[in-house]
Amino acid sequence: MRKPARFDIAALLLLTVTSVLPLRAQNVTVYATGLDGPRGLKFGPDGALYVAEAGRGGPNGPFDCEQTPPPVGPYHGGLTARISKITGPGQITTVVSGLPSGISSLPSGDTQGVSDVAFVGKTLFALLAGGGCSHGNPETPNGVIQVDVALGTWSYVADLSAFLAANPPANPAPSADDWEPDGTWYSMVGVRGNLYATEPNHQEIDRIFPNTGKVDRVVDISPSSEEWVGPTGITYHGDLYFGNLAPFPINPGSAGVRKLTPSGSFKVWEFGLTTVVGVAFDNHDRLHVLELSDAPGFPSPGAGKLVRVSPSGQAQDMLTGLVVPTALTNGPDGAIYISNFGAAPPGLGQILRVNVSD
Repeated sequence: MRKPARFDIAALLLLTVTSVLPLRAQNVTVYATGLDGPRGLKFGPDGALYVAEAGRGGPNGPFDCEQTPPPVGPYHGGLTARISKITGPGQITTVVSGLPSGISSLPSGDTQGVSDVAFVGKTLFALLAGGGCSHGNPETPNGVIQVDVALGTWSYVADLSAFLAANPPANPAPSADDWEPDGTWYSMVGVRGNLYATEPNHQEIDRIFPNTGKVDRVVDISPSSEEWVGPTGITYHGDLYFGNLAPFPINPGSAGVRKLTPSGSFKVWEFGLTTVVGVAFDNHDRLHVLELSDAPGFPSPGAGKLVRVSPSGQAQDMLTGLVVPTALTNGPDGAIYISNFGAAPPGLGQILRVNVSD
């Protein structure tokens, strides 16, 4: 039996933070506050920063369908997730709201909602992780949606809840106590007109074709190791690269970054990292890695950090003291933008701007 794998079980049980912990760096500023579980974020062609928010769950459910086992499940759902647009420090507007959000039965709550955003040309797409019957939202499944930024409307491109149900992984481990029937979709990137999304609970990376709504599995990671891998943040740099969490309790240095070709073959590209939740290359071929927590045991608020890996493989801590961070992205100004307090109670979420220039 593999160990419980998802960080949201342990991290949120221990998350008792009610104020911002001091960040041990002088190159960081708070770019936005007051967000409801900020997750993936990307800059759009208009220069604004678009942020996925998990929301607050809701009162609905559980319904008569397969549920996530206790203590994580059952979830209760509502349409409280959203996508926000940030045009400058503290300048936040809502692009679209009323998206599915599910809150778990954990004492401090684990909320799934919009998990990431990505652009294909000028078109905004979003990845839903709080939808589906098992999250208390039977009418709004998990999937990829297309967003009309000007009108504030959205429509489904692909139903990922249905895809998971029809295409189970090779090693679904149904007895695992954190099994998610609708998945916990995490990160998404646009590449050559298509979208690639990671799903750490079922352990897979899938490709979505926006023009047709077709979904296919690029790689099933579930049989690749005796231990749970948990693919999370994904980026494109000639090939796809994705980070992983590794099993809990945390063993520092047990996670890494893997290189994935479009054909589905992958190999470890960088090892010795811990609880990786975000990856992004800069213009100098340096990889920036976001770690949820580098403390042994279970995730600790204030133990998250940003690490830079040089092309030669040398790792350097760029920022420490982060509180359950969930995602990062490159800014057009050369800075790194981070979703901090990403797995925290609603309203505590921050976006940090980190100056990483030499």
